[in-house]
Amino acid sequence: MGGQSGAACAYSTVRGGVVFLVARDATAAEEAYAPGWDATKPHALYSGTKSFWGVLAVAAQDDGLLALDEPVAETIVAWRNDARKRAITLRMLLTLSAGFGFGGLGNAVPTFEAALAVEPRNEPGTTFTYGGIPLQVFGAVLARKLVGRNQTPHGYLHERLLDPLGVRIASWRTLRDGSRPLPTGAFLSAPNWMRFGAFLLAQGRCGSHTLVRSESLALCFEPSPANPRYALGFWLVPERNAAYASGAGGQGLYVLPKQRILAVRFSSGASFRHEVLVRRLAEDADAVDDAR
Repeated sequence: MGGQSGAACAYSTVRGGVVFLVARDATAAEEAYAPGWDATKPHALYSGTKSFWGVLAVAAQDDGLLALDEPVAETIVAWRNDARKRAITLRMLLTLSAGFGFGGLGNAVPTFEAALAVEPRNEPGTTFTYGGIPLQVFGAVLARKLVGRNQTPHGYLHERLLDPLGVRIASWRTLRDGSRPLPTGAFLSAPNWMRFGAFLLAQGRCGSHTLVRSESLALCFEPSPANPRYALGFWLVPERNAAYASGAGGQGLYVLPKQRILAVRFSSGASFRHEVLVRRLAEDADAVDDAR
C-alpha cells in the first residue's frame, strides 16, 4: 500500500480526492495530495461531524450524565404532552430514527429551540430519515444536562475527547444565535481527523489510557433496527466489518478493524461511493498480505 499505487488511492484521486491518508497498524502506509493541499490544511467535515456525537454520547453514559435509551421528555418537559415525542429516546436521535423528516442540513440547521419545536412525521424508532434535526435535539438535551457543569456540548466534547486525543479543530461554524451546530460544522486537517480514527481503531484507548470503555464504544457501531447500515453517527459496511463517517462531497473517515486500516479522505465534491473505497482499501491490504 505504499506510494500512490493502491486501488483505493487511485479511486479517490480520479473521483476528486484532494487529500487521502491511509495508515495500517498505526503506521502511515499511503498519502496523496492534490495541488494546493497538504497535511496542515483544514477542510470542512460537513456531516462527518456527526461521528463525534455518538462517541461522546456513550462517554457521557459512562459518566452517568445520560442514558442512550432515556426519553427526551425526561429532560424536555414540554415534550411530555405529545404522545409521539414522548416516545423518542436519545438513541433514536443519534441513529436518525426518531421520526423527524428530512431537513436541517447545511445552511438550514435549526437552533436547539427551533429543532425542539419540529413535529415528527413518523412513529419513533420505525423509520430512518437522514437529517440534522435529530442531532440538534440531542444537543438541546445535552446542553440542559451540562448546565450544572457550566459547559456547552462542544466544551464537553473538547474536554472529554478531543483535547485528550490531541485533535485540534481549526474552526466551527456558528448559527444565528451564536451556538455551534452538532450535525455539521467542524473544520480540521486530515491528520487531526486521523487521530480521532486511531482512537476508534484502538477501541477507546489513547496510548496507555482508556478514554472510553471498549464495550461502550462498540455501541457506536451497532446497527439500528430502522437501518442496518447506520449506527450512532457512523455508516456501516457489514460485509467488510467496517465503518465510516461521511460528509457531503465525499469526505470520509474509514475504520477497517479486520485489516487494521484507518483512512481519511477530503474531496472537492465529485461523484463518489464510500462503499467502493472501503472495498478497495480491504483489497489493497489483502494484496499486500498475499505478496508477503
